[in-house]
Amino acid sequence: MTALVSLDARTGQPCGEPLPTATLVDIDAAVQAAQAAAADWGASDGATRARLLRELAQALEADREALVACADRETALGEVRLQGELDRTAFQLRRFASLAEQGTPFVRVDDPAVAGAPPVGHPAMWRQRVPLGPVAMFAASNFPFAFSVLGGDTASALAAGCPVVVKAHPGHPALSQQVMALVRPVLARLGLPAGLVGMVQGAAVEVGVALIRHPLIAAGAFTGSTRGGIALLAEANARPRPIPFYGELGAINPVVALPAALAARGAELATLLAGSITLGCGQFCTNPGLIVVIDGAATDAFVAGLAEAIAPLQPHAMLTPGMRRAFDAGVQHLLQAGAQPLVQGAGQASAPGPHLLQVPATRFIDTPALREEVFGPSSLIVRCADEAEVLRVLDAVGGSLTVTLWGVDDDTPVNRALVRGATAVAGRVLFSGVPTGVAVTAAQQHGGPWPASTAPMTTSVGDAALDRFLRPVCLQDAPAWLVQRQGVPF
Repeated sequence: MTALVSLDARTGQPCGEPLPTATLVDIDAAVQAAQAAAADWGASDGATRARLLRELAQALEADREALVACADRETALGEVRLQGELDRTAFQLRRFASLAEQGTPFVRVDDPAVAGAPPVGHPAMWRQRVPLGPVAMFAASNFPFAFSVLGGDTASALAAGCPVVVKAHPGHPALSQQVMALVRPVLARLGLPAGLVGMVQGAAVEVGVALIRHPLIAAGAFTGSTRGGIALLAEANARPRPIPFYGELGAINPVVALPAALAARGAELATLLAGSITLGCGQFCTNPGLIVVIDGAATDAFVAGLAEAIAPLQPHAMLTPGMRRAFDAGVQHLLQAGAQPLVQGAGQASAPGPHLLQVPATRFIDTPALREEVFGPSSLIVRCADEAEVLRVLDAVGGSLTVTLWGVDDDTPVNRALVRGATAVAGRVLFSGVPTGVAVTAAQQHGGPWPASTAPMTTSVGDAALDRFLRPVCLQDAPAWLVQRQGVPF
């Protein structure tokens, strides 16, 4: 197994001693412990689940100073960003606590018996949902709190009644250990089994593969690269008993900027977009990696303004040296595929400069390499002749977490076609603002058609995230004691 080392993201230097890497024995023990906790946790009521989630949120907040310092050292994301992310993580835990308490996991359909022969007559039927069982949760690199050990996947799985085994991200191993050190006493204090929330560590791909292959794992949840997600999806499907795998794989998130919007607010939108492209060094799955425009004077002024706004910006260090190398290679692939550079920031050792490129729509449509995500502070402008070509560009994208449409305020046939084209390829369509920033709400949809996610009917953010870990079951002519449980699994 590859050694696991905590690195200072700004210097690339090791921090502390090498950390233990999970062996196959360790992985099996964690999954076995989760399975041992599954039946009782699956049969727990909403109040019990809510109590755990709220206690975990409180534990995070109580150790805020040390956690943020460790996260900043390993990720270079900065104290302000990390303080806000810890707040979001605690909010997510409490939101899913409220959903459990309100009975959302136990919502049921009561279909009383109807006398007579089929098709009109039928027996008494009761449709409810049961937890899947132990979930393998793969932490993300770019959200060391919100998509990590106690992130949204863990919170939603626990609220649904499922134990969790976390595969910690090797980009922040020390932070993951610190968070797990907070989890254990909470479980003990509440009289819950330690296996309810487990964790394995390791930089080698074998750790994640062994976890998803384990026969007692009932589902996988992943946020990360397309390459990694596809590999794990294949493993989930190749099992003797395939399991659901909920992978959020990233996207290029087109921003369609129509001439009317640019003529009215071009300078303002250029500044807004430059900030979004470079926010967090571009390390967001909703980073606006594609800007789709229609040729004309307003567009020319907007592109010039965007280049002027983004050129002096200096993003902070990337999460890992490997991501910096991948970013540089990704920009080179765009150039080799025919993209014209407009801004090429020199950057520093660990912190790349911003990159802005452009290409004609015909080239973009005909060149698959131009549609690959470049994870970092870069964006590709695609110049179209008209709205019809914009639609062809969106169709070529295939699938995205988001599409942003600026300038479709009026109800016209063209605007209807653009909204229809955007909803065909994205899980979230914005009509103002920028795609970075994903609210944790009831209506949120963070997922999209392939290759944005492996299960586009589900979301990894928002209230509906817990639906991923519940399976519907119909109980026919159920005895009274089952009916009296009111949808709480047995």
